[in-house]
Amino acid sequence: MHTPPSLPGAERTDASSVRIGALVPLTRPGWVEAGRHLLAGLELAVREVNDAAGIGGRPLELVVRDTAADPERAAAAVDELARLGVAAVAGEYHSVVARAAAARADALGLPFLCSSAVLDALTEQPTEWVARIAPAQSHGWQIYADFLLGAGHSRIAVVTQPSVYWASGVRILREYLAPRGGAVVELDVRTRDPAAVCDELAGHRATALLLLVGHPDPAVPIVRAVRRDRRLAGILIGAPAGQPEFPEWSSLLGRDGAAIPFLRYLPERLGPLGARVGTALRERLGQAPSFVAFEGYDTVLVLADVLRARVGEDEAGTAGPWSRVAVEGTRGQIRFSRTPGIGVRQWTWAPTQVVDRDPADPDRFRILHSG
Repeated sequence: MHTPPSLPGAERTDASSVRIGALVPLTRPGWVEAGRHLLAGLELAVREVNDAAGIGGRPLELVVRDTAADPERAAAAVDELARLGVAAVAGEYHSVVARAAAARADALGLPFLCSSAVLDALTEQPTEWVARIAPAQSHGWQIYADFLLGAGHSRIAVVTQPSVYWASGVRILREYLAPRGGAVVELDVRTRDPAAVCDELAGHRATALLLLVGHPDPAVPIVRAVRRDRRLAGILIGAPAGQPEFPEWSSLLGRDGAAIPFLRYLPERLGPLGARVGTALRERLGQAPSFVAFEGYDTVLVLADVLRARVGEDEAGTAGPWSRVAVEGTRGQIRFSRTPGIGVRQWTWAPTQVVDRDPADPDRFRILHSG
């Protein structure tokens, strides 16, 4: 059966519960499909924690707030959740939004476990209040760059929009490819429509075009234009940020959306826990779960472990328990460490793959590279 996500503002007011704030994009311009998968994973794990006696006998409760991909809205939600007395904050998909939430949580001394945002600089300075499940952008995008080089692509065009996240991606690609003989040509969509992007690509020697832009617009129109331009028949379209992961991509583009490599954070084969959770998530969502749904589930597993460790301790203590976490998640054992260049406690690393949708069957994924 398909269980709909909880509605923001519809949480219970059970004073005996242990409450976790959940930040998810549930309305536009947020990536709603990603938010729905993230929330499904969070909710499934909360239900299972409660089926197993909760946190020291107290039920775990999720207090959901829609960020709509708005950093200011997310920061305000963290303030509200702190006033409501949540024990921790979890979630978020968009990197710039997670960054705003992390800064506010750090300022308030409120534990925040980021589920899915990958921007390396999640905080301006090192903090013990913030940890992250998702790999850092530099880790995943370097693996993606290795895939491109291995497939014979050294001259890469990227179509971009203004964003800290996209700018970080361009910098990572340039710094990684340059010493290996690669080059990056940047095309700003603010000054180019899809037809103009195609014209410029035809004039360059780039063999790959990466979509560092939002979904569905302008990513979908650009893909359609490139696929229909005979001058660009041999060019590879790529999407390291993962736009093709969700079913909406395939429903909008059909076979045009296949053979577009992207990053996802899953092992080649799920273990027993991952397989069981995957079946439950599929039932909950009414479709195959994305890696984002598994990130949501793993987030609650970690927080439940941290909160159980705090039972009987001073609730106003530090966020030190991140360093003591050792949880078997859906995609491997989760431990947090300090990683050079990253100011938060980081799981190093979730399994990382480069995959695409099979042109012969766009509902099937092909693993092209692992790192």
